[in-house]
Amino acid sequence: MQREQAWRFAREADEQPSLGRMNASVPVPLRGSWLRRLLAFAGPGYMVSVGYMDPGNWATDIAGGAQFGYTLLSVILLSNLMAIVLQALAARLGIATGRDLAQACRDHYSKPVSVTLWLVCEAAIIACDLAEVIGTAIALKLLFGIPLLIGATVTALDVFLILLLMSRGFRALEAFVIALLTVIFACFGIQIALAAPSLQAVLGGFLPSPEIVTNPAALYLAIGIIGATVMPHNLYLHSSIVQTRAYARDEEGRRSALRFAVADSTVALMLALFVNASILIMAATVFHGGGRTDVQEIEQAYDLLSPLLGVGIASTLFAVALLASGLNSTVTATLAGQIVMEGFLRLRLPDWARRLLTRGIAIVPVVAVTAVYGEQGTARLLVLSQVVLSMQLPFAIIPLVQFVSDRRKMGALVIPAWLRLLSWAIAGLIVALNLKLLAETVLA
Repeated sequence: MQREQAWRFAREADEQPSLGRMNASVPVPLRGSWLRRLLAFAGPGYMVSVGYMDPGNWATDIAGGAQFGYTLLSVILLSNLMAIVLQALAARLGIATGRDLAQACRDHYSKPVSVTLWLVCEAAIIACDLAEVIGTAIALKLLFGIPLLIGATVTALDVFLILLLMSRGFRALEAFVIALLTVIFACFGIQIALAAPSLQAVLGGFLPSPEIVTNPAALYLAIGIIGATVMPHNLYLHSSIVQTRAYARDEEGRRSALRFAVADSTVALMLALFVNASILIMAATVFHGGGRTDVQEIEQAYDLLSPLLGVGIASTLFAVALLASGLNSTVTATLAGQIVMEGFLRLRLPDWARRLLTRGIAIVPVVAVTAVYGEQGTARLLVLSQVVLSMQLPFAIIPLVQFVSDRRKMGALVIPAWLRLLSWAIAGLIVALNLKLLAETVLA
């Protein structure tokens, strides 16, 4: 009871809502067609979907398709369905309580626990930023011949892009993200058309295969796909940005907002499913079908795509999609960093300072590893970043499911018993698989 009183007191005493002036800044029509209202709510789901197709996922999907053909498509589908549930829970928390996940953790847990959660989350954001630096630097090298060392340093300049977008309001930020998602979608749509995979083989890949469990190498990649799919910072991000909509803050308004927010994120994550599945399908068709089952890295895929497909533009489209993915991830990671720092600590840094700090911490190891070990070292660093993300995941999922299952916090929007069981089952599965992936990576 004391904790619940502290929760309510914190909510009443904290005058600064999540994301400050951007909270409730996007108008939504009170009446009108369902489609018109959905379009008003559309945006947060697409920003969240960026984390499900960032450069950190690419290597796993490429390796999975090259080694095992279409077999692991069922794993991508399963992980995407779990992500849809978890992101819906994050949106529910933000809409029902008016708190983002970081604020909710600060209100509920003791200060030492909150500080620990904040430190772990900051490590995850830096790891995510690390993957984005590497991915963007690789794309710049592939497209423009910029050395990886210089490309990693150049990524710091994106702070000015973020500042420009933030100054124009939240809708401008969303429009930028959606535009780049459209580029990624179009690039992979063209690549799939060029690869011309067997429809029957693709559909068969979405059905679970015993090989996933019986083959240790396939199981390892399957765990990697699931472990790299749900990004911990996305749960903090989504619980905050759904509150940018100016819906009525009463029970009816919240119920309506929740329906549209879940529809928005579900549609957006189905787009992420298409992109991740496309990477694997392309690798299965081009590399596995061409006998190149050894392909595991992004640069290998780029070098082989055009020769194996016989179309010069194929590799260029691949690199353009990678660059768009890296730039998009930059925006969402910056915003997530702001939400986490403000939510846990009530510490508000200027946007430019926060961005330069996070990006600087990510650039240093990339530059150091590239200088010492060469470009091959960055591939191992990319894997390490995904392991760090896996380590943080339980610290985000467990509090989220705990909060949305508590009627004293959620009121009428508490999740029903069947969803509670499903949510804990998903949380348990993801945590177990991530711990297994971590153990195998450390012991390898």
